[in-house]
Order: sequence, then structure tokens, then C-alpha cells
Amino acid sequence: MNWLKLLQRKYTTISGLSKHEKSLLFQALWLLPLVAILVQTKGLRVTRSILLQLPLPKYSSTNPPPLDAVEIQVWTTVRLVRVAIGYNYLWTNCLKQSLVLWILLRSQGIISELRIGIQRSTKFSAHAWVEYQGIILNDTDDVHQRFQAFDRSFEQPIQKKL
Repeated sequence: MNWLKLLQRKYTTISGLSKHEKSLLFQALWLLPLVAILVQTKGLRVTRSILLQLPLPKYSSTNPPPLDAVEIQVWTTVRLVRVAIGYNYLWTNCLKQSLVLWILLRSQGIISELRIGIQRSTKFSAHAWVEYQGIILNDTDDVHQRFQAFDRSFEQPIQKKL
């Protein structure tokens, strides 16, 4: 009987979302396994290129919304990606979660940075997170103390040497 209560609670949560929020949630739900497969089979650079070509619903307004509305949308997107992660936790790690958050923000016209860093210790460890205007969205504020971010953000193009 617990599964019935769980389904009812999930239905209540989803039915309480706006149309735009439902759209973001369902996009995150299918993007998480897609990103997981792409990163595993094609690598980060190709995955980024594919994500940028996906026909996601685009933010389309000639007048940008007020800053407060953008910040609300940023945090709404973060929250909905976290909900989707709860349904897809087997498919996710920090890189995959951050890629999904980054592309969903981008599809709404919100410029954010996917940051990748390494741990400052003898044991190698890498980590990924997303920042919006210098604010860390999907990690704790001390991520910069725990991981040294690469100088170039993920958003900047890679320069090939001849």
C-alpha cells in the first residue's frame, strides 16, 4: 500500500506544477538518461554539441523579463532538475546533472556557466557544477574551496592549435 501513497504524492506534486514547470520537469526527465548515454559513448565535447542542437522549447520574447523573474526561473529550473534527478538517480552524477541544468537554462535564454574542477589533493577527483552570475546553483557555496575550477568555463570555445 505504500507504493500507492507514493504514486498519489507524486501525482499531486506534478499536478500542482504550472504548464511551463511540467515542461521543464519532463525535459529534465528525458534529458538525464540521454546525457548519461551520450557522455558515456561520445564524450563531453560531442555531448555538448548535440545538446546545443536539440529542439528544446526556446525562450522567445523581444522584451527580456525583469531580473527578479529571471532569478525565480533559475531557481525553479534548479528545483525541477533536482526532482527529475530523484526519479533518475541511477543515470546521474555531477557532470550529467550539471549538463542538464545548463542546457535547460540556456533553452530559456538564461546564460549560465558549466564549471569543471579538480580536487586539490594527492588523489585525483573531478567535479562539475553550474553557476549563474557567479552564484553556484547545484552545489554548496564552498565548492571553490574543495575543487579548483579550470580557468576557462565550459561555455567558451576550445581553441585548436595549428
